[in-house]
Amino acid sequence: MLQDSAQLDLMFQALADPARRHMVERLSRSSASVSQLAEPLAMSLSAVVQHLNVLEASGLVHTEKLGRVRTCRIEPKALRTAEHWINERRLNWEQRLDRLGAFLAETKDETEGN
Repeated sequence: MLQDSAQLDLMFQALADPARRHMVERLSRSSASVSQLAEPLAMSLSAVVQHLNVLEASGLVHTEKLGRVRTCRIEPKALRTAEHWINERRLNWEQRLDRLGAFLAETKDETEGN
């Protein structure tokens, strides 16, 4: 569990930056070269590479160099890990809110009955 926690920390830290979220969004549609990812961003190519290194260290992105072109692709398994963590929390809160709603409905019925 501790290893999962450390990996989740890396993922959420990577996703905390708007430029990296933009890159993940772009890569969720299809693979892209570093220069294609850099094109819409107002930063140097070396800055884009630094952001990609963070995404790759988090496990969200995989890069592969073929000749002079570095191609990047999303790692769906890593996204599923983050999604699973978020969904567990969402379900927990939905259950709590459902119990609160049931309690409030019972309390209202008891109050109206008196």
